[in-house]
Amino acid sequence: MDRMKALNDYLASTGQPTFDFFGPNANCTLDLCSPRWSVYGYRPSLGANAFYAGIFFCAMLAHVAVGVKRRAWSFMACMVCGCVDEMMGYAARVWMFYDLWNFSAFMIQVVCITTAPVFYCAAIYIVLAKTIETFAPSLSRFRPSLLYYIFIPSDMLSLVLQGAGGALSATSSGVSHTGVCIALAGLALQVTTLMLFCTIYIEYIMRYYRSGVAKRHAFHRRKSRGMTFGTRLSIFFVFEMLAVFVILARCVFRMVELREGYGGLLVRKEDLFIGLEGVLIVGAAFMLCVGHPALIFNSTRQREGSVATSSVEEAQHDK
Repeated sequence: MDRMKALNDYLASTGQPTFDFFGPNANCTLDLCSPRWSVYGYRPSLGANAFYAGIFFCAMLAHVAVGVKRRAWSFMACMVCGCVDEMMGYAARVWMFYDLWNFSAFMIQVVCITTAPVFYCAAIYIVLAKTIETFAPSLSRFRPSLLYYIFIPSDMLSLVLQGAGGALSATSSGVSHTGVCIALAGLALQVTTLMLFCTIYIEYIMRYYRSGVAKRHAFHRRKSRGMTFGTRLSIFFVFEMLAVFVILARCVFRMVELREGYGGLLVRKEDLFIGLEGVLIVGAAFMLCVGHPALIFNSTRQREGSVATSSVEEAQHDK
């Protein structure tokens, strides 16, 4: 916020009224102040942010429809929380279009948009453990239950750090960098956890296909909804991993963006934010819809055309 202080010093030296540019006592309006004097240095795009709020609403409806139909409650709950978080964040940016210096709008969008992908990660981590437990637990180097204890607490800690860091950054009126550092720690933890997840998941998929178990599963499953089980399994694996990679790319971008705090150059580039935050996370939300676990888990209550819902049933089916 050094540039804001310098501007106020200049205004005071010329006898003009000074302003609070940031914080709960901000008194700037679009009639009195230039958007360049705001924390972001620009007026958020009404069209882009309204579009993102709407598209995340569509993603939420899609996940609710599939989740209720296939009874994928845990996965659906995580995805809905993430979509609602994103909707609130982008709605707050629309609010900022009309009231650029509104501190409540700024705080909501910082916290919500920063933390929303954590819920998508939680959904992915739940699916990893279920995948291993259902198909071939013996091929995994870790017990499925252990993965819950590793990834879910790490994800929750990342959520707390990012939420607390975002809130502290907002309430500090830009003076303290403590909040930014806490948010960066949360993002770093999320990146580390995602990289560990990628390593475990990719290694398991490779072992699964090399073992021949995948071919046996595909052979024993008839076509369902016009697709073989092998096709559905491939779609599931591919889109799960694509979602992980785009979330990982987004987290790296946010770490670089926040490295210099809210006074940094990248924070003032809305085109980068729209492309590397909005586009990537929208992509992840719909990738997780296309590669929904309902493709292979509990896709039907009949044994034909479905994956067994437990490793015991799977083993019995393959005999």
